Amino acid sequence: MTAFIIDSVIRSKRRTIALVVTADAKLIVRAPLKTPLSYIKSVVEKKRDWIGRKQEEMRSAPRALHKSFIQGEEFLFLGDSYRLAVENNTPLAIELNDVLTIDSQVLPVAREIVISWYKTQAIRVFRERCAFFAEQTGLRPKAVKLTNASTRWGSCSSDGTVRINWRLIMTPLEIIDYLIVHELAHLKHRNHSCQYWATVEHILPDYQMRRKWLKEKRKLIAI
Repeated sequence: MTAFIIDSVIRSKRRTIALVVTADAKLIVRAPLKTPLSYIKSVVEKKRDWIGRKQEEMRSAPRALHKSFIQGEEFLFLGDSYRLAVENNTPLAIELNDVLTIDSQVLPVAREIVISWYKTQAIRVFRERCAFFAEQTGLRPKAVKLTNASTRWGSCSSDGTVRINWRLIMTPLEIIDYLIVHELAHLKHRNHSCQYWATVEHILPDYQMRRKWLKEKRKLIAI
């Protein structure tokens, strides 16, 4: 029986082992600082069926299409698609109305301009939605910040800081809400126990549908 290749082991002050299969089907293991490699390998072996399914799922998913920043190209924002309009002498370097407009003079740095704009919108929306759910549930984070992580959509640190991947601003609001609730629930449960998922379900009864959407569409959320 062939053993799975562990592409990376990331050690930190976390208390439990977590297995992550990335969008390019690599296996990442997150583990407590002093966890023996032999124990990590035994956990991986026990999860071989799950790992195999996840890797196959990632390999068969649609591939991300990286942007070229040309006239008419489509960009996602809150689940809607907007065509890119490259114009001369615009009042702002980038602006969203019926189309996403950027000034032709910034084309050499268009990627940086668009990502910066996405991040500005993301922190505003994420903080608004966190405040909404905090008011509903009493689960109040210490702070809400952005993350650029390549393998995770979000995290909740031991000090109560919630971090959400800025790329989620491309997805519908209900998907953003799911990730926010996912992380806020970790303020109450520091694991993915049955009690944790019960908390998520109490807040979002249809969370499984939202979670499935994100798994199926994740490779399309790219720039």
